[in-house]
Amino acid sequence: MTLHLRKLCVGVESVEQLQEAQARRLKRGERLRHDTRMMPTRRDDILNGGSLFWVIKGLIQVRQPILDISQETDSDGRGFARLHLGPDLVRVVPRGHRPFQGWRYLAAADAPADLSAGGAAGDELPAVLQAELRALGIL
Repeated sequence: MTLHLRKLCVGVESVEQLQEAQARRLKRGERLRHDTRMMPTRRDDILNGGSLFWVIKGLIQVRQPILDISQETDSDGRGFARLHLGPDLVRVVPRGHRPFQGWRYLAAADAPADLSAGGAAGDELPAVLQAELRALGIL
């Protein structure tokens, strides 16, 4: 059973800003990763096609495939989990989300759908407006 994670993308204002930051990392030869204090206990379910759904400015807006999860130790001997991420950022139907700490599991059935590659009605609108119009049943 596929399971996803959701995480606040702190300090990032838009999907484009996240793309630029990750492009800089790749250009420097760095691998894309995200470090978090807690190790997911359902690692195998996440590695079965799971993604990291990024919450940007109060909306789940984009997902990124999780390729691996490793247990690491910092210079002070504290353990943490390293999420190894794929390079693709896939925009999803924007959905409002309240702030939270750390990460949370997200069942595949509850995950927002990917936006179509060809572009669905309203895709050119700002994510906040899309979410509001979808909540009203207009989109």
